[in-house]
Amino acid sequence: MADNRIKPYGDTTGDGAVQLSFTLPLPSGGLAREAARRLCEQMGLEHAQVVHMQDMGGGYTFLVVYARVKEGVDLTGIQVPEAAVPAWTREEIETLAAQRLGRPIVVVGACTGSDAHTVGLDAILNMKGYRGDPGLERYQCFTVYNMGSQVPNEELVARARKVGADAVLVSQVVTQKDVHLRNLTQLVDLLEAEGLRERLILVVGGPRISHELAVELGFDAGFGPGTLPSAVAAFLLQRMLERAEKERPGCV
Repeated sequence: MADNRIKPYGDTTGDGAVQLSFTLPLPSGGLAREAARRLCEQMGLEHAQVVHMQDMGGGYTFLVVYARVKEGVDLTGIQVPEAAVPAWTREEIETLAAQRLGRPIVVVGACTGSDAHTVGLDAILNMKGYRGDPGLERYQCFTVYNMGSQVPNEELVARARKVGADAVLVSQVVTQKDVHLRNLTQLVDLLEAEGLRERLILVVGGPRISHELAVELGFDAGFGPGTLPSAVAAFLLQRMLERAEKERPGCV
């Protein structure tokens, strides 16, 4: 089998050039520079060069290092689970929803727990959207309730029940000490205890969220950085249409 191996690109294809940044508990100076270089060598990197060193105060130094990797990564056999998302435009989503669903999809979204970072949530839900892609509030086929930041899971579940939500969207940016995993697990447990989990489409997004992790935690889909609102809209509509088809009289 042919080796499908690649290396990072810097100046020329396959040169293995990488850039690292990290902080060492050392004052800025020669010792910090040499410690950073040796650390990179111990990581298996070659030709390490400290190109930036910034005193952070309190005996800490931030460093930026250029280096080269020795080995590449073989792409053969790599499989990345991803949510199946139809390539529908906003216009196609609106048309399909009107023709085949006949009612708005009710969506409740929030940043839960102590998370106060609403940028990702707002990018998906707010009218302005993200990168020229309008958010769900701009769609006629969605009714959106954006609860904002630092929302306890109990309040999110209560709102979802009150408005008859079809879908719940959760954004988790804060990940220190795996607080996002605890928040997400608790939400699923609450929904199951309330008898709501099976009737909801449950989606989570964030910088350290993958589809594989989301499914493992009990969600229907996970979306990472760079996700466009139209992708989330298409996923939600697809799931709603699948449910409607199963509930159609005569279906087994």
